[in-house]
Amino acid sequence: MLRPGRSGFGLDGVRWPTSEHYFQAQKFKGTRHADLIRRTRTPLRAAELGRDSSEPPRRDRERGKDDVMRRVVAAKFRAHDDVRDILLSTGDEEIVEDTTTDHYWGRGRTGNGKNMLGRILMRTRDRSRAELAEAPDGDGRRPRR
Repeated sequence: MLRPGRSGFGLDGVRWPTSEHYFQAQKFKGTRHADLIRRTRTPLRAAELGRDSSEPPRRDRERGKDDVMRRVVAAKFRAHDDVRDILLSTGDEEIVEDTTTDHYWGRGRTGNGKNMLGRILMRTRDRSRAELAEAPDGDGRRPRR
């Protein structure tokens, strides 16, 4: 199990403690609130601040949320070989965000939600597998950047 804080990464020229911090901050990109979210101590607090109804989010946040999630997931798995290896170890299994409260990112209470996070993880797994197969060092491991 990976602990929050162990999985930090850089994206958009900034260091992010977790993918939750990045995802929530993008709702308020370019504002002080986004920076507050980035600097908060825990992913739970980042999520709370990202859902703060007293702060108006970007108007285009709904339209761009899949792209934001794709970018953050890809950056996290590029930055951490150990996390990427866990993803790759799932083989070709379906990945499901098992939550009863989210019908968009997960499968939701009814079990037939969109599971967009699971879909993004599976696409990221396929891309990572392809990148490793093309790695110039021939051992299936990409050189660290």
